[in-house]
Amino acid sequence: MDTERTASILIGEEQHTLLLTTKATKEIAGRYGGLENLGDKLLKSENFEMAIGEIVWLITLLANQSILVHNLKNKDDAKALLTEDEVELLTTPFDLAGYKAAITEALYRGTKRNIESESDPKNAVVG
Repeated sequence: MDTERTASILIGEEQHTLLLTTKATKEIAGRYGGLENLGDKLLKSENFEMAIGEIVWLITLLANQSILVHNLKNKDDAKALLTEDEVELLTTPFDLAGYKAAITEALYRGTKRNIESESDPKNAVVG
């Protein structure tokens, strides 16, 4: 898997890779109206329970993307998807606070654009 597009977290005793895919972006857009609204929603949740619920949902979504990619490429070695209940039971509120940085990193890396210079001078912009 392309580690330039991922971030890793520990859930329970197992390492999980957070990955932003087009599928995850579509689900986030459906829930929040787009990636740009995600931060506002997480910061302005009406109560602590709702904020925890949103972070758990997002962790589960992003961690499951790498599992789904693995399962697509390794049909004979499929792994079970995480559930929100599992994430809630295997983490502490302190863990969730640390996961925010990993979520941000995965979202940033998933939307990052690599810009390359044109090697052909005919396409270069002249000042």
